[in-house]
This record gives sequence, structure tokens and C-alpha cells, in this order.
Amino acid sequence: MPRTFKIPESVLVVIYTPTWDVLLIRRTDEDPLAPAFWQSVTGGKDTVQETFQAAAIREVQEETGIGCDLDSDQGPVLHDWHLENVYPIYPRWLHRYAPGVCFNTEHLFGLQVPARTPVRLNPQEHTHYQWLPYLEAAACCFSPSNAEACAMLPRFAGKGRAT
Repeated sequence: MPRTFKIPESVLVVIYTPTWDVLLIRRTDEDPLAPAFWQSVTGGKDTVQETFQAAAIREVQEETGIGCDLDSDQGPVLHDWHLENVYPIYPRWLHRYAPGVCFNTEHLFGLQVPARTPVRLNPQEHTHYQWLPYLEAAACCFSPSNAEACAMLPRFAGKGRAT
């Protein structure tokens, strides 16, 4: 059976409350010698044809149990921030990608949820979660692009959000 490689296209979803508290989740596969690996919801596309929006909705559901949609009167609505980061894949994860693939393209989204929204972590991926004010969340993020996305929240939340 041929080996299946990860697609070097992913999503980052900043989940936040109306008061700009940001949900961070802690990975199960973190390096025990490194600082805690806190992050927003992230994940790769399952197929080349999967849209970034579909990947974001799927990843939010899989990692947190929170349902969302692109257009809904019933619950949280995913907002495309129309931003992408291209960054080198961390060496410890290069083996997951096809030979020669060294960079990943990450598409950013925001998801506003009510305060005290229940979170149900996937125990195979994450061990803990916390809600922090957006700048504290930015300071806790392992990934520089995730930290920047949290810090940019005021630009995209509320009246300033991209649609």
C-alpha cells in the first residue's frame, strides 16, 4: 500500500468570545523538554479538493466539539480572515510530508462563540484547554503565526472583522 503524505495546506482557527477571550488547546505530542505547546485549532486539508472552509469547520468539530458553519442563524459562524501564512514545516514533522516538501500554507479564520461554550477535546490530539484574554493567549502560543493571529483579533472581531 502506498504511503499517504500530509497535504501542505492547513487552517488556523482562532476561537474567541465576545470579550476577546481566546481558546487555546494543548497538544498531546509536545516535546517534554520544551515549553507547553498551546495553540488554536489547526489542521491540514484531508484532500487536495477540500476547501479551506470545509477543513476549518471539520477541524473545529474534531478538536473541540464545537459546531460551526459558514452561514447560520442557529450557531457560531466561521469568518474567513482572508490571510495566509507560508512557513517552513518544523523538522520533527517533515516525515509526514512528501519528500522535498518543506513549506506549509496556513489559511486563517475566526470563530466567535458565546462565553462558557462547552469544549470537548479529542484526547488523541489534545490534553487541556484554557480561555485567555487575547494578548495573554498570543504570549502562550507555541507557533509565531498563531501568536500573531491572536494578537490581530481586534482587527477582525466585531465591526473590524473581515467577511
